[in-house]
Amino acid sequence: MKKILSVSLLATACAVASIPTWAAGEKIGLLMSDLRLERWQKDRDLFTEAAEKMGAKVYTQSANGDVSTQISQVENMISRGVDVLVIVPENGEVLSNVLDEAKAEGIKVLAYDRLIKFADIDLYVSFDNIRVGEMQAEALLKNKPTGRYFLMGGSPTDNNAKMFRQGQMNVLQPAIDDGQIQIVGDQWAMGWSAEAALNIMENALTANANKIDAVVASNDSTAGGAIQALAAQGLSGDVVISGQDADLAAMRRIVKGTQTMTVYKPIAKLATTSAEMAVKLARGESIQTNGQINNGSKDVDAVLLTPIAVTKGNLDATVIADGFHSKSDIYNP
Repeated sequence: MKKILSVSLLATACAVASIPTWAAGEKIGLLMSDLRLERWQKDRDLFTEAAEKMGAKVYTQSANGDVSTQISQVENMISRGVDVLVIVPENGEVLSNVLDEAKAEGIKVLAYDRLIKFADIDLYVSFDNIRVGEMQAEALLKNKPTGRYFLMGGSPTDNNAKMFRQGQMNVLQPAIDDGQIQIVGDQWAMGWSAEAALNIMENALTANANKIDAVVASNDSTAGGAIQALAAQGLSGDVVISGQDADLAAMRRIVKGTQTMTVYKPIAKLATTSAEMAVKLARGESIQTNGQINNGSKDVDAVLLTPIAVTKGNLDATVIADGFHSKSDIYNP
């Protein structure tokens, strides 16, 4: 009997020893800027699935566009004792103090898609956002090499919006200098709001007597608001307009011909890469990066992924082929 018991205990001990070190479950706090937007719901689901497959536990909260709420949520995650904070910042310039508290507790910080500025963060995972802006401008110039251009920026509190603008101007400035195009307005849509973009576009059309040939919209939400204003004046489809995120509504507009292009960021790649990096941060494992971004406080190690420009001509080979949207959802709404 003693021999059988000792063998049983030995087997149990071996089984315990064979369990991966992460089996107890790293705790990851996923703080989203605004889960009311379709884009971020996809990120949340993909990130959570990937992280939990690796044995982590993900706690998610959404600030729903409110900065003070997000700060409180960081404090909540610190109290919860998470190992890593993964943050899509609502305002990337105001989190430094609360993240100092997190770092004092030994919590690692990963900035997801949007850079967190002036703070001690461990990693930034995103796409090449300057290249996103370049793609937007390139597509519009290809379709309207001359004319009157309106710049529809994203949220002024989002560092990504500024990076998109940098990329846009990399491409547009030579055409401006050569007199090929004229910038007839420049506005930023707070919170990436479609409603804000609608109001901005209505005012721009009035100020320019409807004489606008192109709208450099930095994402699909602002593009949608602008297109609504253009449609009211009978101009949708005549004015070329960019976007970003490959939202379903944007894909339908591209098929219809009212939106010229979007930029597809393979979100599955972003989410799964970030989940893998977050778990590695929690375990203290080394991480392979491919760049650094200065956030005003330090040079932050970065993993930068490649975006894809999408038009009517390649949407089947990109967003549909990737399973991001189904063909029936786009073509037969």
